[in-house]
Amino acid sequence: MVQIKEFRIVMPMSVDEYQIAQSYMVMKMQQKDTTSNEGVVILENKPFEDDVFGKGQYTSKIYHLKSKVPTWLSALVPADAFVMQEEAWDAYPRCKTVIKCPYYPKFLLTIETIHMADNGNSENVHGLSKELLKARKVETIDIASTARDYWSNFVGSSNINLSNFRSKRTARGPLSEGWQGRCDPVMTAYKLVTIDVPFLALKSRLEQAVLLGERALFLESHKNCFAWIDEWFGMTMEQIRECERQNDSSLNKKIIRSSSETVWEELDTRDSSDSSDLSEEPNVKRAEMVMENLQPRG
Repeated sequence: MVQIKEFRIVMPMSVDEYQIAQSYMVMKMQQKDTTSNEGVVILENKPFEDDVFGKGQYTSKIYHLKSKVPTWLSALVPADAFVMQEEAWDAYPRCKTVIKCPYYPKFLLTIETIHMADNGNSENVHGLSKELLKARKVETIDIASTARDYWSNFVGSSNINLSNFRSKRTARGPLSEGWQGRCDPVMTAYKLVTIDVPFLALKSRLEQAVLLGERALFLESHKNCFAWIDEWFGMTMEQIRECERQNDSSLNKKIIRSSSETVWEELDTRDSSDSSDLSEEPNVKRAEMVMENLQPRG
């Protein structure tokens, strides 16, 4: 049976601000987590338009995740199973992400997100049927929580305590108890996660592991969205797209090229053909400054 869980993440920002915050956070976390032999490779990042989503941004990525899984899981499945393919259609405020595992073609993880200007109290933003509503489980994630769990050790955990944090540029924060009902602006990311692991012997355990891993990732990434507000606040989507172009190229050059993976030839060709086509000069300058913030320190 397919598992369905809806995570609701309330954020102290507007829906428009969140689009900037999330894009910036993704870039910075990718830079942090990508090394010479593990992390993310960006295959495509381009505008799209279709009859389902309308207009938006399409991305295709490959994730190498072996160090992000516990020992018990790596002992059960081969190393090739930790290479994941992700496709995402960002037609903000509606987004869809599909994650597959080439080693196990029937594995499927889908994340459908709708962003609303509320504090997490909308009951069926995804328009689910009665049957799916009955199967759905709901959890609200508090980004001010300092609790850690088993999966925090693999996803990572920021040291900042948002119950003590105050933005210098916006004066937002700290997020004290019950902040979701008091803050203005406020919005919620409603993330509907559907997981199907087609291994009968391990199905329940692996599905639960994936859901817990996603929960830890949602908590960590959304904490960072707010904690980094003084870095991204005031940016435009045009500037974000320019930063993404430079970030994609930087990430792809980090990972060692392996002769066993033909994808690298495609990446090299795409890097060289795209490098000279930059947008307006102010966006390029802002992108260069932002990229300085994105680079890991130490």
